[in-house]
Amino acid sequence: MLREEIVFGPIKSRRLGSSLGINLLPEKGKLCNFDCIYCECGWNKDGTEDKVIPTAAHLKKALEEKLSRCVQEGTPIDSITFSGDGEPTLNPQFPEIIDITIGLRNEYYPGAKVSVLSNATRLADEAVVAALKKVDNPILKLDAATDEDVCILNRPQGHYHVSEVFANLKKFCGNFVLQTMFLRSSDFDSSDPARLNAWMDIVRELRPREIMVYTIDRETPSKDLSKFTEEQMREMVQPLINEGFNIQIKG
Repeated sequence: MLREEIVFGPIKSRRLGSSLGINLLPEKGKLCNFDCIYCECGWNKDGTEDKVIPTAAHLKKALEEKLSRCVQEGTPIDSITFSGDGEPTLNPQFPEIIDITIGLRNEYYPGAKVSVLSNATRLADEAVVAALKKVDNPILKLDAATDEDVCILNRPQGHYHVSEVFANLKKFCGNFVLQTMFLRSSDFDSSDPARLNAWMDIVRELRPREIMVYTIDRETPSKDLSKFTEEQMREMVQPLINEGFNIQIKG
């Protein structure tokens, strides 16, 4: 299980290069409205010992200190990335924190991107949508095309419907990155033709500027999962590649 400080790294990300991480959730716990079977942070029930959420003021101090130190040490940063131990948009000060981060990025690392990894569940909140539209890379998750399959993979904690997430993703008019996990389990297979075609039909309607397709890379809380090779994933999404979609595939 990963437990991250407010600002951590930079680490080498297979998708974002040299990535300075931001964790807007408890440092010694986990806070998420998904409980994904593949989450590298473990099950939600195992991360309840810490419920302290960083404030915008805490984030500003920690990020400015880290960026200043990285500049002094000549450390490259390609992306300042909101990820951490759960869903970053659950932090109630998320919009204010985005503004702070963009300002500090502009001051210290103007060439770096600001990226947010989100499960797209909070897009009914217009303040969250407005904040995500300000960042360079709003990376928004949709792992499956049906509520039933999302329940298998992501185990939403509360209200969730793919149709509502789809409608909210349309607010971005394609200017976002769609992130999808491909895997196999005892009751789910991303390569199943019906499931794969249904997901591709959603992609065709949303027309995101980029698609990130990836598979398991670290230990997972569910132990019956298996990954795909890059070659297998490329074959799975080849119809979309042929149609001109920009797809990044990471094994």
